[in-house]
Amino acid sequence: MTGPEYTETFQGPSVPTAPVAPTASLQAIGAGAYVVDEQGCIIAVNAHAERLLGRPAADLIGHDAHDLLHRGPQGQPLPRTQCAMRQAFHAGRTAQADEDYFARGDGTVLRISWLITPYDLDGRQGGTLVVFHAPGHTNVSEPEPEPEPAAQPLSELARLALLAETTTRLTSTLDVDEALRRLVNLVLPGLADWVVVDLITERDEVWRTIVVHADGEKLTPHEDLQGPMPPIPEESPMPLSRALRGVASNLAGPQTYQGAPDSGIAVEQRRLFDVTGMRSAAIAPIRSTRAVLGALTLGRDEKSAPFTPVDLPLIEDIARRAGLALDNARLYQRQRKVAETMQNHLLPQMPGVPGLQMTVRYLPAPDASQVGGDWYDAFPLSDASTALAIGDVVGHDLEAAAGMAQVRNMLRAYAWSQHEPPSRIVERLDEAIQHITDVTMATTIFARVEPADDGWQLSWTNAGHPPPLLISRDGLARYLTDGHGILLGTQTGTRRRDATAQLPPGSTLVLYTDGLVEAPRRTLDEGLDRLRQHAAALAHRPLASFTDQLLRRVRPAGNDDDVAVLALRVPDS
Repeated sequence: MTGPEYTETFQGPSVPTAPVAPTASLQAIGAGAYVVDEQGCIIAVNAHAERLLGRPAADLIGHDAHDLLHRGPQGQPLPRTQCAMRQAFHAGRTAQADEDYFARGDGTVLRISWLITPYDLDGRQGGTLVVFHAPGHTNVSEPEPEPEPAAQPLSELARLALLAETTTRLTSTLDVDEALRRLVNLVLPGLADWVVVDLITERDEVWRTIVVHADGEKLTPHEDLQGPMPPIPEESPMPLSRALRGVASNLAGPQTYQGAPDSGIAVEQRRLFDVTGMRSAAIAPIRSTRAVLGALTLGRDEKSAPFTPVDLPLIEDIARRAGLALDNARLYQRQRKVAETMQNHLLPQMPGVPGLQMTVRYLPAPDASQVGGDWYDAFPLSDASTALAIGDVVGHDLEAAAGMAQVRNMLRAYAWSQHEPPSRIVERLDEAIQHITDVTMATTIFARVEPADDGWQLSWTNAGHPPPLLISRDGLARYLTDGHGILLGTQTGTRRRDATAQLPPGSTLVLYTDGLVEAPRRTLDEGLDRLRQHAAALAHRPLASFTDQLLRRVRPAGNDDDVAVLALRVPDS
């Protein structure tokens, strides 16, 4: 960065990890569970369902769940119009029932209670999760045993519903903070009055990340109790220390930590109980498939019944699902950081050009979360003119980013070494990328800006890219549509054209990628009209403010593409 008038903002793109596979998520549910696609066909099933139904997964997957499983009390086929589960499936809503019947593989009928809820498969395709429980695993033709008194505060169906909701909500985000927020809302106030989350960082430090209290429906964070914790003792038998080592879940109370402390963590736990007034706590490890990530503590005040050993399996199940979600989110954020670093090194800083203001912005795709092929460049040429370029390499992955870097660097080399018009430089680039890169298709605008007798002059060629926009200081905006040709990589050998335009004093030139103007259910012309209208209205703004406001107003709300913008302003006189 060399010029005082130059500003730039980078918001790096990112690379997602693969979402948790449906089958892997289902195995963590302690009841029969399967997922159906939009047509109602089974696409994943867990081992509990195989055992309850007496059918291997191979006999379930690919079949219409209603036709294969749903029956009346005597085993008769159940018309779809009379099937409550089928109706909930078509309505796309969560529903449950205490009594229905499934056909088993041996021809008998299984009495079940069930829960059905929408299930996010991969962020694009909608699925539906079915969780079912067979009380006593009994056949309807056999007498049912007398029900035992309930030992848990939640009914079995309520427990299954909570676990299903936990799985769906926690595995549908790749953001650590959002996953923790959802975890808090899942357990408070239904299961506890307090929730505490201690996480082990990548440097093996313990950080008390969450301390939240529920007063009725009001949730209050206690940031004064959060922060760094002492190291995990290797041999301590105390509940939190054991959970952080992944040894076991335990119950605890104020009396647990009243003796002489065996570690710094024990001191912090005594402080936690003293300050919060918790009288009962259940502490469970938060594990991933690879490591222990931390511990989940649920606490209850005097007004609530204390936790008992029968509560631990449910809390362990919740902590296990939280571990899967947090591990996936951490992997995502680690790869995102790599992608941000890579993108920020690939995209250049702007040169300082006397008399010219230049501002650039790069914004990643908000939902695709991938490295993109959008790029920009500006650099001085040996004849004292300034080169401008913007482009888009087809694709949204690391290969597209690598191809973008190759295209940009080759363009720089040709522009510096060959004193030729922009059209010929791009022709050379087009010939080269077909032979020495893996880029299949790309678009670009390559331009030269240089002083002229009456101001500044722009010459350019356009290879399949959206046209530059020129706005006068009085707010007259027009697209520079000359010099347009086909995109790079088509191997047609077509000669390209140059175009020239004068840049009036105080005017602003905007180069941009298609993510700024394209959106689903909107034509390109509508997007271009929107850009022209807002650019004209913002012409009086300082260049940095002009660019920021233009992005904020014009970028489509549902945009799933990255955006690059290069704005240049010539002096008033």
